[in-house]
Amino acid sequence: MAGYLEKLEGTSSRNEMTVILAELFAKTSPVDARLVAYLTQGKLGPAYNSPDFGVADKSMLKALGSESKVIFNKLGDLGLVIEQIKSKKQNSKAQTNSNIKIQNVYDRLGKIADVSGTGSQEAKQRMIADLLADLDPVSAKYAVKIILGKLRTGFSDMTVLDSLSWMLVGSKKLKPQIENMYNVRADLGEIAGQIKQYRQPRQLNPEIGTPILMARCERAKTPQDIWERNNVCALEYKLDGLRIQAHIADTVTLFSRGLENVTHMYPDICEGLLRQIKHQCIVEGEMIALDPKGNFLPFQETVVRKRKYDIGDMTKKVPLSIFLFDVLMIDGKNVMHETNENRREKLEKLYLASDTVKLMPRTIAKSTKDIEMFFEKAIRDGTEGIIAKKLDGEYQAGARDFSWIKYKKSYAKSTMADTLDVVVMGYDEGQGKRSKFGIGDFLAGVYDPKHDKYLTIAKVGTGLTDEEWRRIASSLKSQITSSKPSNYEVSKQMNCDHWVSPKIVVEILADEITKSPMHSSGWALRFPRLVSFRDKKPQDATTIAELANMLKLQQKGR
Repeated sequence: MAGYLEKLEGTSSRNEMTVILAELFAKTSPVDARLVAYLTQGKLGPAYNSPDFGVADKSMLKALGSESKVIFNKLGDLGLVIEQIKSKKQNSKAQTNSNIKIQNVYDRLGKIADVSGTGSQEAKQRMIADLLADLDPVSAKYAVKIILGKLRTGFSDMTVLDSLSWMLVGSKKLKPQIENMYNVRADLGEIAGQIKQYRQPRQLNPEIGTPILMARCERAKTPQDIWERNNVCALEYKLDGLRIQAHIADTVTLFSRGLENVTHMYPDICEGLLRQIKHQCIVEGEMIALDPKGNFLPFQETVVRKRKYDIGDMTKKVPLSIFLFDVLMIDGKNVMHETNENRREKLEKLYLASDTVKLMPRTIAKSTKDIEMFFEKAIRDGTEGIIAKKLDGEYQAGARDFSWIKYKKSYAKSTMADTLDVVVMGYDEGQGKRSKFGIGDFLAGVYDPKHDKYLTIAKVGTGLTDEEWRRIASSLKSQITSSKPSNYEVSKQMNCDHWVSPKIVVEILADEITKSPMHSSGWALRFPRLVSFRDKKPQDATTIAELANMLKLQQKGR
């Protein structure tokens, strides 16, 4: 496996990565395929359930021994440090120990991550040293990179799904069916294990505890656009809160839009759901803070609840309500393929109303006038706008289509139909006042799912408060890479002082989309400014196809 990781690091071609991964998966058992899916991305589990090793460079240097610091000062990469140290030692057991099993290394990495409490760093250092002693130089290099969270293989979940198809049929032909499996159970390891076991894509049902990729909306510029597409349809409020998928059994597990397990942050929501819903089920809703009169509060007041510390105090200061709008599974039965109308009926029978758990306000529109009136009511009630849903529409996990259409209040001075969710690709050092933040602007990109690439669309240097500059600078410093990631397409004019991994997604508002020869997307944003930080996976950022649709809406609105 370490040999394959070395091959992956040595290529920037997504097609080559796909073939290399396919070769690796072809040699694994179903059990090992699961572990390989995690470890090749530097994790011990799916994104929502992968422990942090809690080992920094300083602690790793101690584990590597006294000579490591001098070598590190020259190489700047602790993986290369241990590879060099072990390569110098002749005839050691580990020089030829290529038979150590993936499961063995995985289990030992898990034990390192699990150590906590007093003396944990010293214990981790001993365990790391013992593990590295049993590994050959190349294997040791990648074990260190995984532990430090610095494995930079340069591919996403989609490339792994491509490789599983390639393993089966020598092409990406089966990718759509395999992706459907992943959309329903967003655990890359489980999908890899299932494909290895059954040698073909399978129909999967939702499972309590494994998140489903959330359905997404298309956009409309006017109520007439909605009516022309969907005719009679359901209308619901579009709240400016935190979207949540709740898995309810004996306990409640909450997943964010970005598939992060956020259960511990919202004990009041968990308690309310357990109290008000007496079925095993998976439901979706929007969490939002309300004032004493029941009015919706701005997003800035809701988002203060997203924290790791002082959760109890903040629960009392900013209580949340969850407005449910969909149900995907009830008592083991998959209802995703039932109509939206049927799912709503089931949702209404599922719960008991309370201050914490409510139903999303909803009406049926039978004319363009109905859409206009409900939209105006939604705006008066302090929402972002409305979502129109086809009555006969299924729940499209992980997809964006016109089964759901969002229509938001117009933005001042903007001809755009909506904001964009962009991935931060890199940043430049700050000058003048911003030198104290260490950042002057950041490079923003959209996603091209067909080629698994990020394409630039703007450099953003306005619209941030001092606190937001500090926050983004702090977040980006931990994501700096030694070189531009292989799936970034960037022109020379848009080069940055620092490149970062595609991890952080932000919401951007601009006056309009314009053509640009300098940006690799072919488009630029006029007067872009930051609106908010988004709780999304980078692959859920605005895509090239969405950008084209937004451009059509922009031109239509002129």
